[in-house]
Amino acid sequence: MASFVAAFANPFNYLGGVSFNPEKDIHDLSGKVALVTGGNAGLGKETIQQLSKHKPSKIFLGARSESKATEAIKSIKSSVSSDVEIIWLPLDLASCDSVQNAAKQFNSQSDRLDILVLNAGVMALPPGETELGHEIQLGTNHTGHFLLTKLLLPSLLKTAEEPNSDVRVVSLASIGHNYAPCFDTILNQEKLKKVDTSARYGASKAANILFAAELSRRHPSITSVSVHPGIILTDLYGSISQRSSIVALGSKTLNLFGSSVAEGAYNELWAAAGAKKEELVNGAYYVPVGIHKPHNKYVRSEKMGKGLWDWTEAELSKVNL
Repeated sequence: MASFVAAFANPFNYLGGVSFNPEKDIHDLSGKVALVTGGNAGLGKETIQQLSKHKPSKIFLGARSESKATEAIKSIKSSVSSDVEIIWLPLDLASCDSVQNAAKQFNSQSDRLDILVLNAGVMALPPGETELGHEIQLGTNHTGHFLLTKLLLPSLLKTAEEPNSDVRVVSLASIGHNYAPCFDTILNQEKLKKVDTSARYGASKAANILFAAELSRRHPSITSVSVHPGIILTDLYGSISQRSSIVALGSKTLNLFGSSVAEGAYNELWAAAGAKKEELVNGAYYVPVGIHKPHNKYVRSEKMGKGLWDWTEAELSKVNL
C-alpha cells in the first residue's frame, strides 16, 4: 500500500507536462474513425465531445445504456458545430457476447479505425465477477477491453497499412496500479477475488498498462499507450480515503491540484489526437499531461506483458468466441 499512498498523496506527480488545449492542439481528423468506450458520461463523453470538434468521419460511442448514450449524443451534438456522425455501440464489457456483438456492429458500419480509446472502467466495486468468471474490476477494465481490441485488430492493422497512417490505441490506466497485488495473484482469479477492492482495482489498472505495452510490442504499426487522467474532482476516491488517513489527507491536499472532468480528459485526448505521432513512445505510460514515466515496472516487464496476454487469450478460449 505504501507505493499507492506515495503516488496518490504526492501532488508533485501532477505538476509539469506539456501545454495542451484540445480546442487548438488536436489536428484535423477529417476522414478518421474513432471509438470511445464508456462514452456516455465523464471522461469518455468529454473525449468524444472534443474529438467531434475536429471533423472526424465517425465516432462510435460504446455504452451499455441506450437511453444514456442517446442523451449523451444529443448533448454533444448540441455543443459542437460540426455534423460528425456519432453512433451508439451497445457494449457491456463484462459480457463476452456483448463485446462480440459490438465488434460485429462496428465492422458492419466502418472499414477503418484510426483511434480506439479504451476509456470505460469501474472502480471500488464490492466482490463480483463477470460472465467469464473474472473478478469484476479486472474482467471489465482489462478482459473486456482486451477482447474488444482483439476483435477490432483487423480494422486497426488495415488502417495502419495506409500511407501516412496514424493509428492509436489509448488505454485509460491509473496511479491505482501502485496498489496492485503481486502478478501471480492478478492471474489467479480465486486469490484476486479475496483481496480488498482497492487491490482488485489496482490489479485491473496494472493490467491496462501491461496490455498497452504488450500490444505495442506485438503490433508496432499501431501506437499503443496507457494514460493516467490525474486526480479528478469526483467522489470516486472516497472509499479509498475512508480506509487510509494518509490518503484522506492527500485527497484534501489534491483538491488544490485536482482536475475537472474536462481537464481530466486532456491526457487521453493528447495521446489520442493531440500529440504528434513522433512525440509518443510506443507502449509508454503517461501522467498528465504528456509526462512519460519510462521506469514503470509494468511497461518495462516483457515477461509480465507476455504472461498477461497469453493468460487472457487462454481464458477467452474457454468460451465459444
